[in-house]
Amino acid sequence: MLVEGKTIKAQIWDTAGQERYRAITSAYYRGAVGALLVYDITKKQTFDSIQRWLRELRDHADSNIVIILAGNKSDLKHLRAISEDEGQVLAEKEGLSFLETSALESLNVDKAFQTIITEIYHIINRKALAAQEATRTAGPPVQGTTIDVSDSAGGSRAACCSR
Repeated sequence: MLVEGKTIKAQIWDTAGQERYRAITSAYYRGAVGALLVYDITKKQTFDSIQRWLRELRDHADSNIVIILAGNKSDLKHLRAISEDEGQVLAEKEGLSFLETSALESLNVDKAFQTIITEIYHIINRKALAAQEATRTAGPPVQGTTIDVSDSAGGSRAACCSR
């Protein structure tokens, strides 16, 4: 994927929200820099599970992880159980980006990945620039101070452990 003229490679894990993957997902969270939480707009249960997945992410992933909430199957408007407004409200409440997608119609799927990868790229870029700036402005190391540990009467003390 291209972001600002640079090719970005991403490794994507898809657990499809299945319970059988629940035991191993916390291992994936440790190195994750982004998460796309997807619910089915026709199934309230999938929307209700978002809070649990979000809690797991926040408990196990880096605090700077980029999270996008996506309501999928927007092509099935006649079967909709979750309004777009409900998705938007949850996203705003949790500080997430939000969009609706349709995998069937290929609507906003590329946009979802482009958005998350671009946000991750900007965060990593800012961190790299801050690190460069910190290195540039740090200057030379501070010189140490010599401490005289001789006895104040001018004599020397016996070593603590000699016999």
